Amino acid sequence: MTTQNTPVIPLPAAGARLATTVGAAATLVSTFLAWTWTSEFPGDLTVTGYPGGLQILTLVGAAVTLLFAAAGHGARGLRWLNPAGGNNALLLMALGTLGTTWFTVIAIAQELGGIANLEPGGFVAAAASLITVLAALGLPLPRDTDATSSRAKKAFAPVFGTGGTPLGRPKTLPSWAEILIIAGAFAAGLFIASYGIKATSELFIGFLILAAFGVATLSRSGLSSRLSALTTKYRKVTVLAAFAAAAAFPFTQDTDEFTLLAVSILIFATVALGLNVVVGLAGLLDLGYVAFLGVGAYTAALVSGSTASTFGVSFPFWAAALTGAAASLIFGVLIGAPTLRLRGDYLAIVTLGFGEIFRIAMGNLDGTSGPNITNGPNGIPNIPDLKMFGYDFGVEHSIGGFTLGSYANYFWLMLICTALVVTIFARAGNSRIGRAWVAIREDETAATAMGINGFRVKLIAFALGATLAGLAGTVQAHVQHTVVPEMYVFAGPVPPSSAFLLAAVILGGMGTITGPLLGATLLYVIPTKLQFLNDYQLLFFGLALILLMRFRPEGVVANKRQQLEYHETDQLAVPEQRLGENTVGVTKAGA
Repeated sequence: MTTQNTPVIPLPAAGARLATTVGAAATLVSTFLAWTWTSEFPGDLTVTGYPGGLQILTLVGAAVTLLFAAAGHGARGLRWLNPAGGNNALLLMALGTLGTTWFTVIAIAQELGGIANLEPGGFVAAAASLITVLAALGLPLPRDTDATSSRAKKAFAPVFGTGGTPLGRPKTLPSWAEILIIAGAFAAGLFIASYGIKATSELFIGFLILAAFGVATLSRSGLSSRLSALTTKYRKVTVLAAFAAAAAFPFTQDTDEFTLLAVSILIFATVALGLNVVVGLAGLLDLGYVAFLGVGAYTAALVSGSTASTFGVSFPFWAAALTGAAASLIFGVLIGAPTLRLRGDYLAIVTLGFGEIFRIAMGNLDGTSGPNITNGPNGIPNIPDLKMFGYDFGVEHSIGGFTLGSYANYFWLMLICTALVVTIFARAGNSRIGRAWVAIREDETAATAMGINGFRVKLIAFALGATLAGLAGTVQAHVQHTVVPEMYVFAGPVPPSSAFLLAAVILGGMGTITGPLLGATLLYVIPTKLQFLNDYQLLFFGLALILLMRFRPEGVVANKRQQLEYHETDQLAVPEQRLGENTVGVTKAGA
């Protein structure tokens, strides 16, 4: 594999770097000018003197671009920003700033009726961000001469930075400094997540554009590899920092609106992680998994003291949670026992049928078409708020001077449930049964020949996945205060549904822990935030999924085994130069 540092646009290196710096600085300054004259566009872009709305995103992108440009100039103290070397990170950040800026300018013109609604600041921002990208393309950029090297390099990302440049050994820091870096990274992640979840309409799209390029910049610069090494070194500190950052989320919210959204995300992510046991580890295609979530929710609703419950009992939450999980476990065994002898598409069809049967059955148990158990299509409303150890989850509480709404209580409860599910998944995946699941997933015939009881192993995976979904369902019933059959469908415009759960696992990264959590978060937040697009929502969402599967088929967070499988041809390819040398050697030997 050979790499050449050549610019896309032939420009003098010194002039290109100077133009990049000046362009980034001009883009930054433009955010302090007015971009439009009317406040009808979301965000206040009419004030000269301080940025607002989408201008803040452009300001952040330009500032980071300027830092990378200064690091490329050799500024002392900024070399840590680009440990991999090269100019790819600079170009990616400039592209992210360009995308956010031009999206804002186009959105202003489209919504307000033409470019006449742009103030001089908008034109300056558009021109300066474009100049920055063009100048960055004039810098030396590592480009591979071999056709297969770009994909093969991905497998060696921890060793090589951009363009195959080896990452330099980081300077040894004191332990307290490395721990502070980990804490700072999670604090920054909390701030970014809080900002993104509050963003609406056009502001959220701009945030997505900048965030996507920002993640790519972190990867190309080598910072993500450095941070990954630190988190591996201090695993316990990392877990504690991650949990503390997540627990602090309600303190960053002014109202319960987005805290409820965060609770729904945790429920969706927990169920996706349970499905990851079935699909990611055991390789069983389950298209009716959302039914187990419904079993847990309906069970909890029936035994938690709802006025509409036909059982007339009121269990404490711990008992209701255990009852819901046990009911889902029983259904998992009853459904899995006769069906898990099937494979592939046949198993998928059977599980899809079970999901539909569950939804229809819950609608028919109304006293007319069947026994009166679930109130049919009306569902079970008036599920009371939780009360544990004298703590009422349905009222506001003041902590450290912060007044937190009721959904903050459910957020912390669901966070504990998610941590429990993550622990179970990690322990099970690294256990003997977990290795048996992987063996069944890779080749069931070979695993059976080695003495693994395939049916028993798959049934355990099916039952465990159903139990985890049922546990999440018990919390969902109390958060939503009602359960109806329409909440548990195969495919719907808003998750959770079986199709969205499966997409979260596949797109996030099968067989990993962070993959389904990240995939579920994206697949829940994006459709919710893009509702203002109306009929075009699913169109853009589908295009995003197609692009992701085209360029990242192993998922956002790739399992190492599957990453090698998807790029197996690239790994085994022999470079042409070496093949030519061997051929010449053989010819000479034969002569």
